[in-house]
Amino acid sequence: MSIFRDDVLRGKVALVTGGGSGICKGIALTLASHGAHVAVMGRKLEPLQATVAEVEAAGGQGLAVAGDVRRPEEVEAAVARVVEKFGALDILLNGAAGNFLCPAAQLSPNGFKTVIDIDLAGTFNMSRAAFSHLQARGGSILNISATLHYGGTPMQGHVAAAKAGIDALTKNLAVEWGPLGIRTNAIAPGPIDGTEGMSRLAPGEMRDALIAATPLKRFGRIEEIAWAAVYLCSPAAAYVNGATLVVDGGRWLNNMPLPG
Repeated sequence: MSIFRDDVLRGKVALVTGGGSGICKGIALTLASHGAHVAVMGRKLEPLQATVAEVEAAGGQGLAVAGDVRRPEEVEAAVARVVEKFGALDILLNGAAGNFLCPAAQLSPNGFKTVIDIDLAGTFNMSRAAFSHLQARGGSILNISATLHYGGTPMQGHVAAAKAGIDALTKNLAVEWGPLGIRTNAIAPGPIDGTEGMSRLAPGEMRDALIAATPLKRFGRIEEIAWAAVYLCSPAAAYVNGATLVVDGGRWLNNMPLPG
């Protein structure tokens, strides 16, 4: 099902990090279904190729590019490969992320740094490498954030810190790069079905508690995040810059405690 014109992104070129699975794969497929040429980037080539196969089976054009967002030289090479293949870059979706449950007292400095490097530094590395290409055609950056840092989330201090940094970077780039024709926004998903994160981080009773604490009384769907991405990358959001769109069924508004 589509809630937009199928050609709303026709002629646009998108690069999606983390596009081999989960939410970012769903976004990549949805951008392609609305006319965009889509490149997906990640450390492992096989899942990226599977995403591209789905894009091409549906009649779109795709590209799989292996690379680590923590390594600026690999980031630069990936962006160059996309521009070489498609001739331009209009949309950068920063979705590569790391996560695991760990109390702060047991979290190693390396574990904390790893998540910061993937989520926050990776978002900057990609944005910086894409800058000149996005400026050339008035493109947009869309960062995947979270709601963990809106309060205190036990065992997620490393991720919350990284996502808070992404929100701050989103605002700064919106101010600095907006005058150059680049819009920068973010999406903060809530609990989403069909993702590895929810299967690992919210099994059993925790899942039930999250649903009970969500005003819409359900988990979200990957396509609902993807539709938000299409909106923010489309001409419909031409005057939206520096925003973080929360897509979580109202969960972050509810102070109902979860079982500890």
